Amino acid sequence: MTADVQLATRGTTSPKTGSRPLLEVKNLSTQFFTQDGIVRAVDDVSFYVMPGETLGVVGESGCGKSVTGLSIMRLIPSPPGKIVQGDIVFNGNDILQMSDDDIRKIRGHEIAMIFQDPMTSLNPVLTINRQLSEVLQRHLGMNQVQAKTQSIELLKIVGIPNPEERVDQYPHQFSGGMRQRVMIAIALSCNPKLIIADEPTTALDVTVQAQILDLMRTLQSERDAGVIMITHSMGVVAGMADRVQVMYAGRIVEAAETEEIFGNPRHPYTVGLMKSIPRLDSDQKEKLEPIRGLPPDLIDLPDMCPFLTRCNFAREQCEQKRPPLLQVAQGHFSACWFWEEVTKESDAPIAVGMQDRAAAPAASQGAVS
Repeated sequence: MTADVQLATRGTTSPKTGSRPLLEVKNLSTQFFTQDGIVRAVDDVSFYVMPGETLGVVGESGCGKSVTGLSIMRLIPSPPGKIVQGDIVFNGNDILQMSDDDIRKIRGHEIAMIFQDPMTSLNPVLTINRQLSEVLQRHLGMNQVQAKTQSIELLKIVGIPNPEERVDQYPHQFSGGMRQRVMIAIALSCNPKLIIADEPTTALDVTVQAQILDLMRTLQSERDAGVIMITHSMGVVAGMADRVQVMYAGRIVEAAETEEIFGNPRHPYTVGLMKSIPRLDSDQKEKLEPIRGLPPDLIDLPDMCPFLTRCNFAREQCEQKRPPLLQVAQGHFSACWFWEEVTKESDAPIAVGMQDRAAAPAASQGAVS
């Protein structure tokens, strides 16, 4: 990794505010040791998140997005998983060097995670009150009465109707959207400094998705929390993220500010993601162009570009060595040997219009897998 990339991905200070990052992930590698071999789920990943900033992490299923989030929370199941190298520095402290007791004090309190599936993430045999109160009692020292009162207030904040009655009900009595709101309430209950949102709108209809994202945006601005938004949807990152990093085969293949990456994508994979979603700003009816083929097997991946077999720009050089993540413009990084050719072919923005980013989640819910 070059010095320029280290500076940009590790982010000693913000170029805009001069403040220090809330989270720095440096050369993170997480592997799963299976009977078939070692799965390199996250392979030498570095990035940062500033206070109050939203970082969008996008890519197909299996690219390492969720494993990155779970690694930050130190929730990788062991065995078979293990964080084999790297540093995860949160608020100046390396999470990977903390004891189990110390990380439990931070997890759910200073760092919270909205898990991918609200249908299974909530305990079906415990009331909503019990599941909300547990966090409040453990981290904030509330008694049962105080915790229930605060749980009702949290349900009001996330838009649950009749919270005084609903707080004593069970998850199966809630719709999918309401369960997702409960998950957000649990994540926000202790005013965390960092929220990891793993597919927070999965399996929800477009209207509810827009409501949930608008709720998260409002609560984030009120609390100045950093957010890592993990998603398949380019529409979600267009409307929510300040910066975007695209992951493929366990690594970051492109990273830039949101408007820059949508207006000037410089990696063939990013271009493919954008061309595979419908456009609402075009009068012409055009066929979508799905990315051909499948993602590579992450067991014993050879030293070549992992996007080689799916790429329209592939050359002999791509077979010889995996391209590093290099700075191709100010604040814009791409892991492609032929990024200049990609740039020439993608002169015009090819995704949702960026003029009204706030409307993008509701207007464009194109998923990449």
